[in-house]
Amino acid sequence: MGVGMVRAVAVMSILTATAGVAAAQSVSYPSASRQIAAAVSALPDNLQAGARVLGHDSNGKVAVLRQGSNDFTCIADDRVSKQYHVACYHKSLEPFMARGRELHALKKSREAIDSLRAADIKAGKYSMPSKPAALYQYFASRDSVDALGNVKGASYLYVVYTPYATEKSTGITENPIEGGPWIMYPGKPWAHLMIAPQKTASVTVK
Repeated sequence: MGVGMVRAVAVMSILTATAGVAAAQSVSYPSASRQIAAAVSALPDNLQAGARVLGHDSNGKVAVLRQGSNDFTCIADDRVSKQYHVACYHKSLEPFMARGRELHALKKSREAIDSLRAADIKAGKYSMPSKPAALYQYFASRDSVDALGNVKGASYLYVVYTPYATEKSTGITENPIEGGPWIMYPGKPWAHLMIAPQKTASVTVK
């Protein structure tokens, strides 16, 4: 994955992973069980069974498909998006992610979402995690995903939110590196480490 692609995917990690907007009614979605299986496949195996999952119901509305018992929430693919994408994030990020979903549903721009969330945090409406918090995800072209959610050529991107981190505070570069790690949005509340494996992988949904 080139640095240009990493930058594009990084933006999607802020927006798409926090989206969960009601889809057009003409779009059909897999069963809840298939959405759950595909969504949690972004997580390491030992974390999959207990994750909470958000996806779409039979009417295309965003719904909780499964309540969770561990620290992660997974977002099923939104078939309205041009690229296939599933993601899972740590519970300490929930206020930030939920606000992103709310603003995205209101059709706010990325710049407006960033500005409004920054204002929320400054006003103390919610806080970012006090310790590093993970987001696991992968992307793929739609024609590489079969009806069961199995993927050929998935591009993984791992993100570790480290609020306000900078190169000076961590020793981790702020310049993009093939394969990572590097800091994106240094000094901001949503500063995070980018770690993008250079090889693509196939994913078999269990």
